[in-house]
Amino acid sequence: MLNPLAEQLNASIVAGNAHVYEMLSSLGREIYFPKEGILNQSAEASAHAKKYNATIGIATEDGIPMHLEVIQRNLSAYQPKDLYSYAPPAGKPELRSVWRTKMIEENPSLQNKSFSSPVVTNALTHGLSIVADLFTDEGDAVIYPDKNWENYELTFGIRRHGVTINYPLFTEQMTFNSAGLREALLAQKDKGKAIVLLNFPNNPTGYTPGAKEGEEIIAAILEAAEAGINVVAVTDDAYFGLFFEDSMKESLFGRLADLHPRVLAVKIDGATKEEFVWGFRVGFITFASENQELLSALEQKTLGIIRATISSGSHPSQTFVLEALKSPEFAQQKEEKFNIMKGRANKVKSILDSGKYGDIWEYYPFNSGYFMCLKLKDVKAEDLRTHLIHQYGVGTIALGEHDLRIAFSCIEEAYLEDLFDLVYQGVQDLQKQNS
Repeated sequence: MLNPLAEQLNASIVAGNAHVYEMLSSLGREIYFPKEGILNQSAEASAHAKKYNATIGIATEDGIPMHLEVIQRNLSAYQPKDLYSYAPPAGKPELRSVWRTKMIEENPSLQNKSFSSPVVTNALTHGLSIVADLFTDEGDAVIYPDKNWENYELTFGIRRHGVTINYPLFTEQMTFNSAGLREALLAQKDKGKAIVLLNFPNNPTGYTPGAKEGEEIIAAILEAAEAGINVVAVTDDAYFGLFFEDSMKESLFGRLADLHPRVLAVKIDGATKEEFVWGFRVGFITFASENQELLSALEQKTLGIIRATISSGSHPSQTFVLEALKSPEFAQQKEEKFNIMKGRANKVKSILDSGKYGDIWEYYPFNSGYFMCLKLKDVKAEDLRTHLIHQYGVGTIALGEHDLRIAFSCIEEAYLEDLFDLVYQGVQDLQKQNS
């Protein structure tokens, strides 16, 4: 028996787009945000209880949130009201508004599109988890490339029992394998539903498709929708903005936003990596639809998930991010960090293209983000990873049989050549051992 509030939200979604209702998981159909609960009663009291407001689940003193001086003295640039009280479940309203404006400025394709106000999440993993909860039932196809972030399996597979469908990220010509995506999508015709994860810049390879490849991705998703498949198209834009060469410079969310009634575009992004505040855990989830009631219903269901899991995100972190975004120095400082990252990426490419390492490895295309991947020819990635740690004190990530991920994001440009020299030496060591 569904709660009446859930039934109302479901009715709004069906009226707005019945295909989106079909995409919802059983949890997605059951979840709702309590309108008569403590939060709503507290909000009403805050507006009207001018004498005594005995509803708030925090302690106050002298009209402001109670706090310890040992904490406040380190945060004295901020008012206690912007630190200690609970943030709204959807996040600070001004932060949501500023982030939405930022999205449009950085993605001109969103200019005339209809999409929700971003809801604040506890960074991107939480946003992806909300998507999984709302849209993934046991057996649903979750499609993403063979080179991916391992947390997808935990979030969509282990937690929600979705079925992972991988396709090779690259073609033999080392371009994005849109044909592989298309094939994986069309194979879901009998199921009639698929969740597609699009992560650019890609973790682990640091690759972002070019404009032509982007058009092919959109065409593949459109073809699936026209074939009767409901597609939840999720852009995981964790590393958005870190585009160093000729690639797409926008999220595909803008192109997906009004693509087809059977396509629901969902954008997951955040300050985490874009603004270099990893530990702040501030992310966002945004939905696209022409129907405002449907957007409102999806937001309410999202708030239901948030209320049932973390209740609300960190207020101090949201305040810090908001103040940074509003600062006149923000753009210049961000550009400075971008140039450092671009310099490191370019340095890695020049080192690898120098010819000094012969042909013991190849590297996958990279043009963005934090990472690049070597494709080892004669040694196994895990063997090399453990050898590098114990012999040379060098940490890398082994992926599969022959791929070694290297994060140039955390190595100063001056040390990059020494790093690759040591990786090369490690390969030579293993080759001698194996010969």
